[in-house]
Amino acid sequence: MPRFLIERNFAQQVEITKNGADVIKQINDEEGIRWLLSFLSPDKRKTYCLYEAPDAEAIRAAARRANLPADVVIEVDEIRPEMFA
Repeated sequence: MPRFLIERNFAQQVEITKNGADVIKQINDEEGIRWLLSFLSPDKRKTYCLYEAPDAEAIRAAARRANLPADVVIEVDEIRPEMFA
């Protein structure tokens, strides 16, 4: 399945709770996407998230439903150091 990097910009610091993550997971399941991991900026106002999804529109649909920004959505390929060993 294709992978996508999502940049999210928040007006205020992000607070992530288990309940909030559970709601996101449910929406993602319904949209057919999978949240792999996220990075949080030091000021806690920006996240970079890696997802598997059939297409970018599925990511945007889930973001709208979860009331989350999806400012940049780009399809990415993976490169690892061991690929060149």
